[in-house]
Amino acid sequence: MTSPHPTSFSRRRARVLCAVLASALIWPVAPAAWAQPMGIPSMGSASSAELSPSLERTLGDAIMEQGRRDPTYIPDPDVNQYLTDMGRDLVRHAPGGTDQRINVFGVRDPQINAFALPGGYIGINSGLVVSSQSESELASVVAHEIGHVVLRHIARGMTQKSQSSGVMMAAMAAALLAALAGSGDLAMGVAAFGQAAAIDRQLGFSRQAEQEADRIGVEMMRKAGFDPQGMVRMFNQLSNAARLNEGQGGGGYSSTHPLSIQRMSDIQNRVREAAAAPKKDSDSYWYVRAKLRVLQSRDSQSMRNALDKLRLDAQQRSGVEQSAAWYGLAYAAWQKKDLEGTRQGLANAASGGRQSPEIAGLAIQLALHEGDYTGAARLAAEAWGRWPDSQGVALARVEAMQKSAQDQQAVAFLTELTGKWPEVPRLYQLQAQSYERLGRQIDARRTMAKYYELIGALPTAVDQLEQARGLSKDFYVQSQLDVQIRTLKDRLKSDRELLERFKS
Repeated sequence: MTSPHPTSFSRRRARVLCAVLASALIWPVAPAAWAQPMGIPSMGSASSAELSPSLERTLGDAIMEQGRRDPTYIPDPDVNQYLTDMGRDLVRHAPGGTDQRINVFGVRDPQINAFALPGGYIGINSGLVVSSQSESELASVVAHEIGHVVLRHIARGMTQKSQSSGVMMAAMAAALLAALAGSGDLAMGVAAFGQAAAIDRQLGFSRQAEQEADRIGVEMMRKAGFDPQGMVRMFNQLSNAARLNEGQGGGGYSSTHPLSIQRMSDIQNRVREAAAAPKKDSDSYWYVRAKLRVLQSRDSQSMRNALDKLRLDAQQRSGVEQSAAWYGLAYAAWQKKDLEGTRQGLANAASGGRQSPEIAGLAIQLALHEGDYTGAARLAAEAWGRWPDSQGVALARVEAMQKSAQDQQAVAFLTELTGKWPEVPRLYQLQAQSYERLGRQIDARRTMAKYYELIGALPTAVDQLEQARGLSKDFYVQSQLDVQIRTLKDRLKSDRELLERFKS
């Protein structure tokens, strides 16, 4: 019997998708071939006949299925919930309204950059967060990328009437079709998000498109309560960084989103007209920023630099910024398995009675690592009572329950959590594990099917449901499973049909 736990179920599909995407994205074409036409109408319906929102989402899901296995992808719940909540807060204020789903995720890369994928996925490099000096500065880049998504600039750029864009769409379609069939065994060590960022370079958005994204971004920032001046400050910083890196192959964000004098002047004029009473930086901004400073340090020198900066902030800053610096030092110690350093850093971060879900989550992990399951469960229950909207705290509480052999309680809690956050795959994966330990094999496979569906592995989701169907003797349950299997198979068929027309 196949275990519902994660396996290498989609490695072959991921490799073939990554390989063909790579060949498409690095196709040697002149940048002008990808440039968006200057004459596109502002806020118009963009290439919907060629690249429908449904197909765009399918392509984005496929890239993310591979991308979650990219070594630079940051699966940290604190980071991704913070970024996605910011993105969804901003998109709620898009002019004219939109039903576009936004998912923002972190990428472990010190370069100051960000990129948008098809289907509402936005990647934010850790270096961008760390280099920002305020939450509004970070929000300005997220808002700009959301502007590209809402205005469907990616869809327009990908479906230009050119030979090169036809090659790109054909290659992407072929890759996804191979993935949906579960076939192929190409092995190429290509980083998915490195190639995803290359989409930005190749699309080469026009000045008009960049200004459109700026304008809608300023408006979303203002309505969401962020300081629009953050966009001016951030883009000045990005422009300075581009000049400093000139000739070194590192323009970062500015190389994919050129910051012309005209564009900067337009931003400044817009900001002057968008007066707002900005809200204070959230505490989570500082804690997530400190964590990312550690996470992006992948060699001894960069880690020493990160620790030096955190120690300096711990000495010279005050309030939440000082607490976040101590948290960053505690997290760095945790990464090195220095338990005493972790404990001391957490104590300093919490001095003066200051607390946060990030501090609490690390404290729970420390207690679990030391085998204090009772203490971990107590800390987790208290933290959840205080921060019932924190996915990091919720996942730490689930882990405390499971390690205390409280799988029945874990299943009940996870049922509550999946109702609250139905799009978080990890919750279904953990619930399937508890179901399996409780001997509820059919429920384990049904729940694991939901996990695979959410990460875009539809053939494996069907396989899990068919296993559950074979285990069941209950006609009612079998009928339910038949409907689920048929629904997923119809979706697979629909995806294939959507893609077939782009093959030639």
